[in-house]
Amino acid sequence: MGRIVVFTSVTLEGVMQAPGRPDEDTRGGFEHGGWATPYADPAMWEGMGEAGALLFGRRTYEDLFGFWPNQTNNPFTSVLNDTQKYVASRTLKAPLPWSNSTLLEGDVPEAVSRLKEGSKKDLVVLGSGELVQTLMSHDLVDEYVLLIHPIVLGMGRRLFAEGSPKTALHLANTTTTATGVVIATYQRTEGG
Repeated sequence: MGRIVVFTSVTLEGVMQAPGRPDEDTRGGFEHGGWATPYADPAMWEGMGEAGALLFGRRTYEDLFGFWPNQTNNPFTSVLNDTQKYVASRTLKAPLPWSNSTLLEGDVPEAVSRLKEGSKKDLVVLGSGELVQTLMSHDLVDEYVLLIHPIVLGMGRRLFAEGSPKTALHLANTTTTATGVVIATYQRTEGG
């Protein structure tokens, strides 16, 4: 059985909204988009090609599809294009335009549970804050790989929002990049 791994950039206070560009996600008047860009380091993406599949919410899927398939000189492009992608959405219709993309049918927690049961490799969630909240509330997340950036924004959507379920975790690994980003891997504790 595979595991559900949440892989996401966060600020010190846990904001995950719009790390890539200024116009990425301005919901709620968020004006700090692109906050992660100055801290980019190749070490942050090591091992991404080992995922069995990627899980996305609609917003993240559309945002990544609008950018990555058109990048020609980046090794991450082929990883994203070639890896199986599953998308949770109430508004998108199949077939999805990005290669190797499948729309999850029916109840998302049930569909993800089936994927997890049938997979031998990890299913990695990139970004996709609303999907992560749904997976957490249904006790489906096994591991968090948090790219903790040395910045505080004072506003924005957080990974662990108010009302997130209590979950016991243990620190399985930690690495610090040359740009000061702490890559912390947390796994669920037994019974947690």
